[in-house]
Amino acid sequence: MKKLILFLLFLGLFFIYPFFVGDTIFVTIDNTFFKENPFFEGIFTNLSENLKELLGNKNYQIWISILLNASWQTIYMSITATVFASIFGLILAIILVITRKNGLIENRYVYAVLDFIVNVVRSFPFIILIIVLFPFVKLIIGTSIGTNAAIVPLTIGTAPFIARLIENALIEVNNGVIEAAKSYGASKMQIIFKVMLVEAIPSLINVLTLTIIVVIGFSAMAGTLGGGGLGDVALRYGFQRFNDDIMLYTVLILIVMVQIFQMIGNYIYKKTKK
Repeated sequence: MKKLILFLLFLGLFFIYPFFVGDTIFVTIDNTFFKENPFFEGIFTNLSENLKELLGNKNYQIWISILLNASWQTIYMSITATVFASIFGLILAIILVITRKNGLIENRYVYAVLDFIVNVVRSFPFIILIIVLFPFVKLIIGTSIGTNAAIVPLTIGTAPFIARLIENALIEVNNGVIEAAKSYGASKMQIIFKVMLVEAIPSLINVLTLTIIVVIGFSAMAGTLGGGGLGDVALRYGFQRFNDDIMLYTVLILIVMVQIFQMIGNYIYKKTKK
């Protein structure tokens, strides 16, 4: 379990690193330790040249320069937004659970306000939310287009969704376990983090799996409004240029991507249930 959590944390840090730094971790390592002869840049350059010789210039442009690059952007947006949304969603969910009726710190006013905010944001159609958030995104990112800019509305649009799912997962924790923890003198913080969250881990894995699949779909919508990724490719190279092959490729890649994340989620869920 600890290895799994550490792996997920490492994966999350790997993807959110470029959002804050501006470069991938490979570029940072090259700039720090291999200034004269960049190690990773050399590997990627050689790989790129070999693939160009193998595929031919035209196929290389389609499959590597366009589709592979767009697939990476989609994965980057989806995982980074899911990490941020999970953090905010977890905080919201915990507050909702402990302040609800018969909660650990019952407070109907706090619960009512948060419940209203979550429901309002969830009711926004995502494509409208992106447009509404353009000024805010430009204020904090410096631009309203691009993958990093798309992560902001993806996070804001997904956080209430995941908050509600996590809230339901925590509510389903057996009340007898919580009462037993109370009888042993456990504090409220211990009950939340050492009882409720631990007991809900399998459900939380399902929540993360469902969330990242939803975010992949959202990221495709964000791409149509300048967010990059496969949605952008489908619009610019497929729809606007009447290239049915590109449209088909993007759909197939998205299907494969969703299936892979679902399989990984199912595998981790089975591991945590044992």
